[in-house]
Order: sequence, then C-alpha cells, then structure tokens
Amino acid sequence: MSFKDIFKSNFLENVTSVSILDMAIALVLAFGLGMFIFMVYKKTYNGVMYSSSFGTTLVALTMISTVVILAVTSNVVLSLGMVGALSIVRFRTAIKEPLDIAFLFWSIAVGIVLAAGMIPLAVVGSVLIGVILLIFVNRKSHKNPYIVVIRCDNHDAEKNAKAFLDSKTERCVIKSKTAQKGLVELNTEIRLKDDNTDFINELSDMNGVQSAVLVSYNGDYMG
Repeated sequence: MSFKDIFKSNFLENVTSVSILDMAIALVLAFGLGMFIFMVYKKTYNGVMYSSSFGTTLVALTMISTVVILAVTSNVVLSLGMVGALSIVRFRTAIKEPLDIAFLFWSIAVGIVLAAGMIPLAVVGSVLIGVILLIFVNRKSHKNPYIVVIRCDNHDAEKNAKAFLDSKTERCVIKSKTAQKGLVELNTEIRLKDDNTDFINELSDMNGVQSAVLVSYNGDYMG
C-alpha cells in the first residue's frame, strides 16, 4: 500500500449508489404514509392531553427510517457501521400511553419496508393497521368504568351508601377505604346500567353522607 492509497477516498463513488428517483419516490411515500399514521393517531388518541409534537415525530420517524435503510441497503460496509452506531443510542423519553409504542414501531416498520422496495406491503399493511386501530380503539363501551368517592360520617352511613350503590349500578367494587374519627372515605369502582347519573344526587342527600363525587376514568387504577 502506497502513501497515496492511505488518503484515497471512495466518497464520490458512493454519491450515485442510490439514484435521485429512488430517493424521491421513497421519501414522498414515506411522508404520505407518515401523515396517514399521524391522522390515525389523532383519531384514536384517548389520553388527557394531546401532544402535537408526538404526531410530528411519527412523520419524521418514518422518513428518517427510510433514509437510514436506503443508505444501509446500498453499502454492506456501511450497514455494519450503522448497526454499531445505533447500538449505542439510548432513548430516555418515557412513553405514557401503551398505544404510543405501537405507533412508534409502525412508523419505523413503514420506513424500513419502503426503503427495502416493498411498496405494496407498506401501503396495504398501513391501511389495514389503520382500519383495525380505528375500529377497535374508537369502539365505545356502554359500560364505561367510573370512580365514586364517598365521604361518610360513620359505619352505618357507609353501609347504607354501599347498599344504595349496589342497587343503582350493575357492578360496584370498593377500591380503597380510609377511616378516621368521624369520617369514612370510600373509593368505589362502578359500572352504570345506563347513562343516568342522577343517583349521585340521591346518594349525597342520604343521612350521614357528607359528599359524593362521580369521576370517569380509563380503567387503570393507581393507588
């Protein structure tokens, strides 16, 4: 090996390894499918506070995955280096909603499949996944869970309030109970028979009941 060979570079030879047309088609399709994933995310979001930045991340992640895989498939040596580089990357952002993980993997998978040239698989697969998510995530249940917080004066008032809830609801389960002198607080999960919530007014008017609060929640009880 001569001194000139040490500084010899194949950079210019790699410029045309991926054609401009292939790059344009892959990135346009990645943007389109990323926007489709973004729209499905907006339609199926059921959290407390919607984050528009996460939706934008889904579009960007689809396009970034496409660019990375295009580079990897054009050069075997680069693919080995890319694996080593990505293996040291650590993501510290906490994912609060379990469904968000599915959208992240969906975006990455679409980018990989598009860059591999499997355009029909990426398009048809994304449409089917989107339809399934729209059907199952947006399906409304007629028996949504609620939490009833009851503050009673004594044990007798507690028993009467619990019996009243049992008669007015389809399902009633005590989740937690706090007892102090002159005060008993119950956190109860209930399932309504219908959409009528007037029984809370009757419950709060019962003797020995200081207050009754009805709260809708997503079914994940913390405490």
